[in-house]
Amino acid sequence: MADAKKPEAAAEGAEVVPKKKSKLLLIIIIGVLVLVLGGGGLAFMLMKKSPADDEEGDVPAKSAKAKKKEAEAVPIFLKLEPFVVKLQSEQQESYVQTLPELKLHDAAAGDRIKVLMPEIRHKVLMILAGKKPSDLSTPEGLQLLANQIRVSINATLTGERVNPALEKQDSAEPGAPVQAVFFSSLIVQ
Repeated sequence: MADAKKPEAAAEGAEVVPKKKSKLLLIIIIGVLVLVLGGGGLAFMLMKKSPADDEEGDVPAKSAKAKKKEAEAVPIFLKLEPFVVKLQSEQQESYVQTLPELKLHDAAAGDRIKVLMPEIRHKVLMILAGKKPSDLSTPEGLQLLANQIRVSINATLTGERVNPALEKQDSAEPGAPVQAVFFSSLIVQ
């Protein structure tokens, strides 16, 4: 009887090893299936069209619109160096110290401004030097100054002549390189 139990024990030992291998193989197969199905589900979710895409039917056009919207959503500002200029004297010597910042249409305009900075600084200095302290004492006068600087810089960047009619408009044309001029600091003494 002892001999009869040994072959059964040997047979049980032989079955135990294949069961462990088959369990390991089963776990590996289940793991691979989970990864494949999870990756496929993720890919499906990422590639799935949104309802807005279905209405337009043209994904590249939406991408261009989205890029344009992003460009408009994040304004680009360029801070110029401070200006200190002697103003036209009415009674006594007066100076203006200002720190203008430009709101740009795109980053390319900023690069072009940096290249043409000596000419732009000269034109801004000439505009400021032609002012009187009374010209800069009202909000309307400051807005006119900002408009004049904007028009002058845009003319420099585009190579066109300065259009005095544009100086009266508080907003630039949609495609103009400089959209607005803001003063971070403006002191008249």
